Amino acid sequence: MEARIIRAALIAAVLFVSMGARHRSANFIIETPDPTFAKQVAQAAERYRHDLAVEWLGRTMPNWSQPCVMTVRTGANLGAGGATTFMFDRGEVFGWRMSIQGSRERLLDSVLPHEITHMIFASHFRRPLPRWADEGGATSVEHISERNKYRKMLYKFLQTGRGIAFNRMFAMKDYPPDVMPLYAQGYSLAEFLIGQHGRRKYVEFMGEGLNSNDWSGALRRCYGISDTAALQNDWLKWVCQGSPPLRLKQTHPATVPTGDMLASADRPKRPAPNPVRHIPAVESPPYAPGSVTPAGGTAPADNPIRLVSNNTSPPPKQLPAAGWRAAGSRPSPKSVAAAASPPSGRPEPVVRSNVARPQPIERSRQIILEWSSR
Repeated sequence: MEARIIRAALIAAVLFVSMGARHRSANFIIETPDPTFAKQVAQAAERYRHDLAVEWLGRTMPNWSQPCVMTVRTGANLGAGGATTFMFDRGEVFGWRMSIQGSRERLLDSVLPHEITHMIFASHFRRPLPRWADEGGATSVEHISERNKYRKMLYKFLQTGRGIAFNRMFAMKDYPPDVMPLYAQGYSLAEFLIGQHGRRKYVEFMGEGLNSNDWSGALRRCYGISDTAALQNDWLKWVCQGSPPLRLKQTHPATVPTGDMLASADRPKRPAPNPVRHIPAVESPPYAPGSVTPAGGTAPADNPIRLVSNNTSPPPKQLPAAGWRAAGSRPSPKSVAAAASPPSGRPEPVVRSNVARPQPIERSRQIILEWSSR
């Protein structure tokens, strides 16, 4: 009898371990093997949901009608990333599901706030956003060490002709095959806009563009910029200067401080991230036809955004303007040499999924699940 009790207890313990822990909060159900960490993730997710909503919207959000089920996998050798899926149907958003993985530190300071920002945008707009704006805004709340990696990648993409012209990027409704430039460029543009007028103006701009489907008009009304071609040129000049900090022009009353849960520059440094997957390179879309390049010329229709530097990599703080040019302008002999060296009756719900934080390839390691969208 005693032996049977012991066996039953062991079987129950094995089943419990194999099933993992499950912790529920007001808006999240966390599934992960460690019950202590499950509780920690739930608490962090609720704080991010509150604080980031205040940052982006100027107010908190009511609880969702159904909580988001979040599957969490942790491990030092797991690539940091994940995906969030949800559905839009006649002005409603529901069916939340999130799957994230990575080291505990990276999950808490980068992946989790990134994914929750997607959820805040979805709850607010109740429709899909352009990919660059959705991913750019979500990346802007990650840890500074992660954001710096995207800045470095951006310079490489622009030097090698993988930049995405703004007339194409603003029209993208799904991820392109060459997805990393979209992440890097979308984040950089979000940083450029947020740095001048803050997060709430960024949300206002997205709403204007979605409602009118006139992004140039939204730029004029929200930022005083004539059109996307002018925005592209202003942004490129800023990138050429090394993406320096911008002076915030106060356009909304100060929001409630978010505390130390938001990504900030004074956090301790962390190890470099693990790669998630390899993204094959493809040809980039062209520069906006007829737009004026930073070098003063007019871009032809088949000219991709491309900056060429006399150096193999840009300095971390500032890039000398004289050492950079837009593709299509005449390079100096030195720059050429340097570049050569280196249900019935109702519409079907729209399912939206976001692939979180893809990383550049380093060597073969853990491969994260790739989620499709339709």
